[in-house]
Amino acid sequence: MELGSGVSLMKYGTVLSFVIVILACWYRTPVRDALDTRLDKVLSSLLRAERKADVNSFARPRVAVGFGGCVDIIVDGVTLLNKIGLPPSDRPLHHDYIENALQLSESFAYFFPPGAASERFVMNDTLFSQLVEASRELPGNRWTVGGNAPVMAGPHGTGGLRRAAGGQLQPGAQRGPVPAHHRGRYIIHSDDHNPYLASIEDFEQKLQNFQPELLVVGGLQMMDNFPFKQGEREALLGRLARLLSSAGPETDVHFEMASFVDEGLLAELLRLVVPLADSLGMNEQELPNLLSVLRGGNVTVLSDPNPRVATVLDQMRELYRLANARHRDAPPPGGRPLTRLHVHTLAFQAIIVTRGSQWKNTMSATAKASLTANRHVCGSSDINPGKAKLIMDESFSISRREGSQRIPLEETRPVSCWDEDDYQICVAPVLVCTEVFQTAGGGDNISAAGLVLQI
Repeated sequence: MELGSGVSLMKYGTVLSFVIVILACWYRTPVRDALDTRLDKVLSSLLRAERKADVNSFARPRVAVGFGGCVDIIVDGVTLLNKIGLPPSDRPLHHDYIENALQLSESFAYFFPPGAASERFVMNDTLFSQLVEASRELPGNRWTVGGNAPVMAGPHGTGGLRRAAGGQLQPGAQRGPVPAHHRGRYIIHSDDHNPYLASIEDFEQKLQNFQPELLVVGGLQMMDNFPFKQGEREALLGRLARLLSSAGPETDVHFEMASFVDEGLLAELLRLVVPLADSLGMNEQELPNLLSVLRGGNVTVLSDPNPRVATVLDQMRELYRLANARHRDAPPPGGRPLTRLHVHTLAFQAIIVTRGSQWKNTMSATAKASLTANRHVCGSSDINPGKAKLIMDESFSISRREGSQRIPLEETRPVSCWDEDDYQICVAPVLVCTEVFQTAGGGDNISAAGLVLQI
């Protein structure tokens, strides 16, 4: 599979990823033996579902991926903040961006207890340099190529799997009196390169001859609360919109959401980028945030990190309906109806695909996305049921509406698919990794894994 990348890896921004881990203790009991047997069955069934659409048997489609390339340094966040002498804050507070150490401590305290993912721009170069230098001195730190484009390109180039490499992080994270509920990530950056989509000109030129079957756009969160001059950001997104509009009908467009808190940026994305995408990918925090702004409301900074399946499916249906209603009522030049929506959560994967659309193998793609979540977080292509657990309910309602159908989690058929209106929905449980290697980049890997079986 050939890849076109919208980044120049000779020009790296630097992203510092805080990875927080909290593990449960497991004891060998009859109950545990029964759980092991159940996990074995679920795993073997997911693997069979994934293999039903073996990517190696397909023609090798062309995929172009942009934007955003950087170097990540991944460390334990609690250890790092302790090392620089930053005491735990008893005042959890959200900040759109970070200007000083106090704001960093407050922001970290805000997102840490629920284990919610967050990404923030650090305006203070001195503080950011201090954090990077302290990170270099921590045992177990890992440097890796990061950013949406390199990370999402990796799974496409390797049949949907990007192997992580390096050492284990230390478990048992607690910051002050409140432990994290589960693994999470807090990402900070001080990047003045990627917010300007500096590679877009080269990317445009390569696309003219490359003619990809799939164009993936991500990395736009680097623009969030960046100090642009008046009109700069809108001009950049306008240029991106013209690039997407020029893609022919033979090219599918996927936009990968991220952590956005700048209402102005989200409004511009809804006007200039989202209407030009056939497919959207996001997590359980980004879904209600986008939906709130689409309804005309405010940004939702922090949502339930462990939502029920029914809640997520209702939100996905509403997003699908509103996006397509906007397309029917006022289609922009080059606009496309939304035909695919993928939401990845800690507990499960859910994909909506319009029936009769270009997207195929939805059941297998949902299974692959689920398996990739474990592979990425555990850092291994081989899934060990002894290092995994199911946290999805034994059965789930397909909607919060009273009297809605309930679907049991069947060990031998764990991916549930059904038809509604003009679309199909598939849901798969995730074998949640209990020995965390890495969470940063998880969403990009998972989304790419689902896409690779559907083009």
